[in-house]
Amino acid sequence: MTHHYPLADKLQANTHQVENQPPTLENYNSYTADRALQEGVKREGGTHNSALKTFGQWAGSTEAIALGFDANRYAPQLVTHDRQGHRVDLIEFHPAYHQLMQTAVEHGLHASPWRTPQPGAHVNRAANYFLQAQVEAGHGCPITMTFAALPALRHQPSLLESWGDKITAPHYDPRNVPYFEKQGVTIGMAMTEKQGGSDVRQNTTRAYPIGQGGPGEAFELVGHKWFVSAPMCDAFLVLAQAPGGLSCFLLPRWRPDGSKNPLHIQQLKRKMGNVANASSETELRGAFAWMVGDEGRGVRTIIEMVAMTRYDCMIGSAAGMRQATAQAIHHASHRHAFGARLSEQPLMQNVLADLAIESEAATTLMLRMARAMDYQDDEHERLLSRIATPVGKYWICKRTPHHAYEAMEVIGGSGVMETHIMARLFRESPINAIWEGSGNVQCLDILRAIEKQPEVLDAYFAELAKAQGANGHLDRFIHQLQRQMQDTQALQYRARQLADGMALALQGALLVQHAPAYVADAFCAGRLADRSSLNSGTLPTGLDCAAIIERAQPLE
Repeated sequence: MTHHYPLADKLQANTHQVENQPPTLENYNSYTADRALQEGVKREGGTHNSALKTFGQWAGSTEAIALGFDANRYAPQLVTHDRQGHRVDLIEFHPAYHQLMQTAVEHGLHASPWRTPQPGAHVNRAANYFLQAQVEAGHGCPITMTFAALPALRHQPSLLESWGDKITAPHYDPRNVPYFEKQGVTIGMAMTEKQGGSDVRQNTTRAYPIGQGGPGEAFELVGHKWFVSAPMCDAFLVLAQAPGGLSCFLLPRWRPDGSKNPLHIQQLKRKMGNVANASSETELRGAFAWMVGDEGRGVRTIIEMVAMTRYDCMIGSAAGMRQATAQAIHHASHRHAFGARLSEQPLMQNVLADLAIESEAATTLMLRMARAMDYQDDEHERLLSRIATPVGKYWICKRTPHHAYEAMEVIGGSGVMETHIMARLFRESPINAIWEGSGNVQCLDILRAIEKQPEVLDAYFAELAKAQGANGHLDRFIHQLQRQMQDTQALQYRARQLADGMALALQGALLVQHAPAYVADAFCAGRLADRSSLNSGTLPTGLDCAAIIERAQPLE
């Protein structure tokens, strides 16, 4: 007997209408919709041109956003051996990852300031990197390492001559073939080991000269590396103990004779974030490599690469903040609750404005450092970049996790779902704070820079002086910071307190000079005056939160 349920049949496909659900933020121009970025590019000497607008249109497109999701949904897979049993050490990626890599390389994110050095080259590259990192952060790791490798290779002109053109070429070639069969290559880095971590002087990997030894000559490396990201790069800058002490080496994935170099991937790391990027544990079993720079001066050589990767961490975290801010404001602007639009409710305005000024402060500092990179021949810029890079890396990267959480809370339950980009932004948020030197490492580097080159502190305060007299909160904060810096007691113990102050003062000085008054006033009142709460949404009264939110709107 067949039963009939008239009401159930009628309502089966139509229990309710979907209302009050914000549309997905897509098919927008992430460059032209970002006023802080546009103004910063122009101010810091970049080229505010159609190329950036075109790239911003791609970065905000449905197609690009889908690539980011796919590259993370289908994680890289390790293949250690082929079906005949030969060792291959191959990482298989989803095609979306390769498309993102190709886009990054073809737009010069890996090398454009080195390939075409000109005023504004670093600013333009930073802006493009900032836009692409909002699409997907994981593939930025090999892009950053390739970008950062060239300054280190300058310590060995013979290697720079043979590798430089391939490193800077706008060609992405993911094939598993020797480097000499490719037009373009990517470069990775392998420093840390189990027993030392950031303390690389505890490294035990040994380097044995094949012939006479010395800079530029061939060695065989035996040991292990605890954290090798992007192991499909064509070569790696590696630290190992040579007869003359800890030295830097360039280790190709294939030997010069075309045979496979015995860099064996033991496992892929299962990371909470940065999923699209393969990170591995490896063993070096007599791996061929060339010494880079002076024997026994490996840290001095590779630190050139490390400094540039830290600078890129700043860009990547600032990008994460911008995307999180855009998502939060977009959601609140389309969602009604308790009888009114969320973005128009006072408490929500406080939260959104707080997120927006944090994002703009990060973007502004990041672009200021890009200009410093463009003018390293200028003594002030060189000294400022030496101290402000660890300051910015420490502060921006450390602020990102809390910022991402607050943006996720604005969106609510939907923001926790893996179908929403906020879940990925949150999982990515701690990565840059930990990689390339944790917060403590950055703070100690700041102290080391001041001790070795006291003039870096003069350059830092000279930069702050450009904003003198423009804001009472800022002036008082800088005066207090100067007194704190003069106190040499327990400097290491107080290093984070000093780094916090240096970052806030620098961001405040830059915003007071360059941002609209309503943004700078909010930052100085909310960050530099006395505050008892560290949570977002605790800005003081009397600020133009509506204007701040409108400025940060992701839709034009």
